[in-house]
Amino acid sequence: MFRPLVNSLLVVSALSAAVAEIGSAQNADKQQICSQIENRPFTVGNWATYNWTAGQTSASTLRMAVVGKEAHEGTTYYWYEVTIDDPQRPNAKLILQTLVPSLGSKAGVRAVIMKSGDQPAMKMPPQMVQMINSTPGTNVTAEIARDCQEMDVIGWEEITVAAGHFRALHMKHPRTAMEVWVQPDLEFAMVKGTLKDGSLLELKAQGNGAKSSTTETPRAMTGFPAAPPLR
Repeated sequence: MFRPLVNSLLVVSALSAAVAEIGSAQNADKQQICSQIENRPFTVGNWATYNWTAGQTSASTLRMAVVGKEAHEGTTYYWYEVTIDDPQRPNAKLILQTLVPSLGSKAGVRAVIMKSGDQPAMKMPPQMVQMINSTPGTNVTAEIARDCQEMDVIGWEEITVAAGHFRALHMKHPRTAMEVWVQPDLEFAMVKGTLKDGSLLELKAQGNGAKSSTTETPRAMTGFPAAPPLR
């Protein structure tokens, strides 16, 4: 369903940022470093794409991008976009946009827009957004903080992916077996990651100039739609 998908994608995105801070000073106090993710800055236009294989998907591409910003109540919020695209199933493309002050902010998600395949873009009503931010198990920021604290540092490793060769910090979650390899100098820190379902993410390319993948005015969402299957 939609809520677990929102949660999983945002946790992966934000956790990659969180462990990047850990990688830049792995001998510092982890509690202090994890708290820094609340103020991690965004740069509008930056993007990164990942090859996503195994697990629930056979050959998809995942793209993370910051595609806009707007001010609310004295705080700058950013539109953070995650796109899943399977070349073999172009009509199943999924676009998920969330409006957040930062990926780990306690303020949580302010708005969510979803577009599935050739269906109209849909905007989640405030009541549903509030449910995501307050319901145990769907509170993204709470899970980010917990996962960051629980991650074990394995060490620095040399790895090669489609985007090139990197020296990256390897971290692993002892309970979920999620693993990430991060390079703190990259805008999107994650170079490689394995998710809870066994699928693999590897950095394919990165750059700037990203625009929103939707140009239409989103309609009001009346319920939680089921996300399209990835295979």
